[in-house]
Amino acid sequence: MTDAPESQQPGSFPPPAPATGPPARDAASPYAMGAFFALALVLAGGVVAYMMFGAGDRARGSAVDGVQEWEGLSKAHVPMDTRAEYEMYPPAGGEHYDAWQNCGVYDEPLRTEFAVHSQEHGAVWITHDPHLDRDEVQQLHDLYSPGEYIIVSPMENLPAPVVASGWETQVRLDGADDPRLGPFLRQYVQSRDVPEPGAPCSGMFDGTEEDFDPERTPADLGVESEEGEGAQEAVP
Repeated sequence: MTDAPESQQPGSFPPPAPATGPPARDAASPYAMGAFFALALVLAGGVVAYMMFGAGDRARGSAVDGVQEWEGLSKAHVPMDTRAEYEMYPPAGGEHYDAWQNCGVYDEPLRTEFAVHSQEHGAVWITHDPHLDRDEVQQLHDLYSPGEYIIVSPMENLPAPVVASGWETQVRLDGADDPRLGPFLRQYVQSRDVPEPGAPCSGMFDGTEEDFDPERTPADLGVESEEGEGAQEAVP
């Protein structure tokens, strides 16, 4: 942009302002004020968005009462003849095996490292006390239908009768009829915030803890290589 000439020539555009009127720069002040307020609104919107979604664009927070969340959990793979350590119980993300647990319902406890891998793909793992009333267990089983990213299984020593856990999120429930379970599933099943949304939750390991054979390798289960997966990460 070039500087305006010091004086207007006859016939030039725009014509010079009348000598008795306000300075020409004042005529543009309403536009400047409008731009100022527009910028303020944009900045305010940015602050609100940052507070809602965080720097990583993750929709932190939940309308479901009692939900716990974690951040930055490891996605590294560990050998299938070892056990991973978790910050919470039951696990809600962290190190896991190369193979994942098939989504579905199970009558026996599962190997956690398989189920955590499914959480990384967007599954919610619903664990329940092994002594939970049979009708309540059936209610939990009925939440799953083929293709759903839901795992249901019993687990010993739970901190609540029922616990629902997704990747980096968890809620402790009073039972199968706890009204918070439905909203939790709607928010976190196949959430966009998991490391690998849309990755499969079938076609892999469908056994239980009792079926697990530590001598088997991921290749024995049909695992090849998951592009972009934590398999390439170095385990600390």
